[in-house]
Amino acid sequence: MADRKPIKSWLTDMDGVLIHEGVPIPGADAFIKKLRESGRPFLVLTNNSIYTPRDLHARLRRMGLDVPIENIWTSALATAQFLDDQRPNGSAYVIGEAGLTTALHDIGYVLTDHEPDYVVLGETRTYSFEAMTKAVRLINAGARFICTNPDETGPSTEGPLPATGAVAALITKATGRQPYFAGKPNPLMMRTGLNTLGAHSESSAMIGDRMDTDVLAGMEAGMQTFLVLTGLTRPEQVEDFPYRPSKVVDSIADLVDLV
Repeated sequence: MADRKPIKSWLTDMDGVLIHEGVPIPGADAFIKKLRESGRPFLVLTNNSIYTPRDLHARLRRMGLDVPIENIWTSALATAQFLDDQRPNGSAYVIGEAGLTTALHDIGYVLTDHEPDYVVLGETRTYSFEAMTKAVRLINAGARFICTNPDETGPSTEGPLPATGAVAALITKATGRQPYFAGKPNPLMMRTGLNTLGAHSESSAMIGDRMDTDVLAGMEAGMQTFLVLTGLTRPEQVEDFPYRPSKVVDSIADLVDLV
């Protein structure tokens, strides 16, 4: 850490870092407030593609966290930007919610099940057998397979839920085609986020609660990484990984003074 440049820009995960099951984690409000007062560029990231930035802004605000819409970066936005770079004004068959469909509409994509360029799989609470069957047939017919994120399960108050990665595995089994994942741990999500800020990885930091997504993506994007212990990765699990974060802290509250 001593050899790194001072941190000028911050990227932070949302679930497990700022909030947990709809409740702000102590210190999250102070951290966001300090970021906004400092004028330092920052983004709040989430692999969840269900909600638009406007939706997330409203949800966070109800919890007492005032994060501007332009400071929210989702896997749906990263996916849309990737597709816009790869094949502008293309077409896609989408399994997902408003966060994903809105992002694709905004870049000029046509959403269709007639010979689409891509099948794009995102997060939803209503995965249907009909939609998955259609996705399989379109991929077999030549559509390219894209997923917003590889998370196999998602959190809920009742326990884990099957998520995008689990459904992607089903479609891969049926087609023999592996998807391209745009969200964490793909450093693409970090780099596109940094580009939106006009920030450089050498003077940026990533805060997360998962070694296998947040820390890995931040490290591969060339950023300093902070692991907080308020989410999924437990202290005893850190040594199980072949890479380490720049620093492990108890919670986001321990990073307020670094801003």
